[in-house]
Amino acid sequence: MIRVGTRPSALAVAQSGHVAQRLRDAGHECELVEISSPGDRSLAPVVELGVGVFVSSLREALVDGRIDVAVHSYKDLPTAPDPRLVVAAVPPREDPRDALVARDGLVLGQLPAGSRIGTGSPRRASQLLALGPEWEVVAIRGNVDTRVGKVRSGELDAVVVAAAGLRRLGRIGDATELLDPVQMLSAPAQGALAIECLADDAALSDALASALDDPLTRAAVVAERAVLATLEAGCQAPVGALADVVSDLDDDGHILDRISLRAVVGTDDGALIRASITGDMDVAEKLGAALAAELLDLGGSSLSLGTANRSSENR
Repeated sequence: MIRVGTRPSALAVAQSGHVAQRLRDAGHECELVEISSPGDRSLAPVVELGVGVFVSSLREALVDGRIDVAVHSYKDLPTAPDPRLVVAAVPPREDPRDALVARDGLVLGQLPAGSRIGTGSPRRASQLLALGPEWEVVAIRGNVDTRVGKVRSGELDAVVVAAAGLRRLGRIGDATELLDPVQMLSAPAQGALAIECLADDAALSDALASALDDPLTRAAVVAERAVLATLEAGCQAPVGALADVVSDLDDDGHILDRISLRAVVGTDDGALIRASITGDMDVAEKLGAALAAELLDLGGSSLSLGTANRSSENR
């Protein structure tokens, strides 16, 4: 029996349940085990709760033997690896885009000056203000119901949430617009899951990889998170990065999968710096590091970066 650890939120249980079903389909017996984290029990801003607040409890449950597998939203993982553990599988990614849920079915371009838009993410806030400086961005936390409820009640005119979360909950119909990455570039690893187990459990790691791992998603996420790690950006830093795997032809006419990576980072004066790069899948991490170096060259000391070893963004 594989004990699959999950946070107790509706979204976490939904995505962990999907992972468990994939394992059952591959012939493994599974059960879900709920592990509550400090982040689940607090409404304080994530920046006040500390690094890895949504993953630390699951990781400790792995180490002390209460669970065999932990399912994380990949964007919650600190960029520095935990030597006790291994990301054994990265399943196919869900929609990485951000979604707008607005009153009266409005899309982003229809929101008038003075509209109150809720988000808990500095990345989203910086990009929203670059698109519409006349809007008021309001810091919020809570699950999907809580956030969408602020629009339904009239407290806010709109909220921006991850499209992946709405899809996994069967609520994508709540979105009034799926934001094009040209408008709103996603958080590194948004929409992807990280499946962790103990590093010394080779048999389980191999089983997870065989049943769940998607090499294209893994390469894309590695590139995106390398941007974050090289920038040494914290959860207070407005950093977006999104990698697409695109097909190209080599000199001999053979189809070759390559990574197209773009990133954005906010500056202290509210401007956004953007850059992009394309390269081979087998150097995904180097591509991300190179793109981060370009962003630093373009922005220098004006980049609004936090400290090293942080998860990708606020919830």
